[in-house]
Amino acid sequence: MGERSAPIVEVLGATVRFQAETALDGVDFRMYPGEVHSLMGENGAGKSTLIKALTGALRLDEGVIRLAGEEVNFRTPRDALDAGIGTVYQEIDLLPNLTVAENIRLGREPRRFGAIDWPRMRQDAHDALEELGLDIDPASLLGSHSLAVQQLVAIARAISTDVRVLVLDEPTSSLDLDEVAELFRVIRELAQRGVAILFVSHFLDQVYEICDRVTVLRNGTLVGEYLTRELLRIDLVQKMLGRSAADLVARPRPESSTDDTGAVFLSARGVSATPGIADADLDLHEGEVLGLGGLLGSGRTELARALTGVDRLTAGVVRISGVDAHGGGPRRAISLGVVYSSENRRAEGIISELSVQENITLALQAQRGIFRRIRSARRRELAASWVEALDIRPPDLDKPAGTLSGGNQQKVLLARLLALSPRVLVLDEPTRGIDVGAKVDIQNLVGEFADNGLSVVFISAELEEVLRVGHRVAILRDGRIVDTVASDLLTVDSLMALVAQPDEPEA
Repeated sequence: MGERSAPIVEVLGATVRFQAETALDGVDFRMYPGEVHSLMGENGAGKSTLIKALTGALRLDEGVIRLAGEEVNFRTPRDALDAGIGTVYQEIDLLPNLTVAENIRLGREPRRFGAIDWPRMRQDAHDALEELGLDIDPASLLGSHSLAVQQLVAIARAISTDVRVLVLDEPTSSLDLDEVAELFRVIRELAQRGVAILFVSHFLDQVYEICDRVTVLRNGTLVGEYLTRELLRIDLVQKMLGRSAADLVARPRPESSTDDTGAVFLSARGVSATPGIADADLDLHEGEVLGLGGLLGSGRTELARALTGVDRLTAGVVRISGVDAHGGGPRRAISLGVVYSSENRRAEGIISELSVQENITLALQAQRGIFRRIRSARRRELAASWVEALDIRPPDLDKPAGTLSGGNQQKVLLARLLALSPRVLVLDEPTRGIDVGAKVDIQNLVGEFADNGLSVVFISAELEEVLRVGHRVAILRDGRIVDTVASDLLTVDSLMALVAQPDEPEA
């Protein structure tokens, strides 16, 4: 893609302050028609703040935004959408109980004689979907479709207006390889039509595959703007972090020999749960990290929820330290030392409005009950110790947890679970949507937990991460554990072959 003579959108001197904290400090940013542009930086670098300013979710304290050469002043996201800037967020903000057509035209329903014109609504939705080469029934319920289809419907909604700039915030975080390929096809189609696309992702491979240009932020300031093809990946990481990539030393892959592995602490036999898990057998040793490897829909999350009592078993048994954990739900599992961190950090994790201290001590207080209140001084002392131990930044106990970066929110969740003194941590996608530096921090923490005798079940869509962290990997296909292999006997390619291999037909 050749550089156009004039940018479609330009941000000059963007500055945003939240009380004493400066989230953006004089940042310049630009995008050209028909390009795919990435915004890169660690969590807390200012990416989300810049996106919110660009899309009308907050206003700049200083600086200007120009669209097609004209200065604009968005008061709301609707103002930005009306001007041609559409946004698709990481957490899909559509309504699954409505039809695809209703979601695409939500808030902009065509009317005739004062009533909604349903035939026209379905036709408009059909046209928007067809424009992207998508064969989706506009009359079908959105919730009946996969997350990937819902993501594409959100894009169709965004472009059903006269969109000139499309912001995609972590659009691939819940997609498998085939679904990512379909999304990239749509992105390329939009770029060919002249739409400028801002692609925000922590997956470097995807950034280099789809993006023409990259802008790097660090600590709220502009590091630089680069052509992707001219920037080595190691240099990109160094620019994001402000330090050499060699300083990002992840723990070496753990030895997988079970000769000196601790006794089995958690075992599952014939475990089945609806939906997604059938006849699963699993052993987790003391001080072991067991990775779960599988494609999206293989049953990784369903198994985690079954092991921790979140979902009821329809068959089989889970034993913790030899004790039958069947029934009693998560409370029973927690009482036996097993805790669960959901992949859905927004809905089942952090309570954004509560402070860091309140989030960390929440589960411990719930376990004690309302009649055994933890003294205020003790709560503060406990939270402060975990903030220091896990290096949660900023170290402000009274700061709303929702204002922290994704990596630090994940650390707050870990602190909440560790405050319960567990024996088993079940971590579902603990590094999803966080930057490379925070990801290494979490991986190293998991290794330290295991060194201290804690057992960990580790789930990640990134197979390389599963291999790096785990002593062994349980292979899941179609809701079944088909094998468990020592991680040092695997490569990323051989693990991918195992998780993607079709099951042999039964004789």
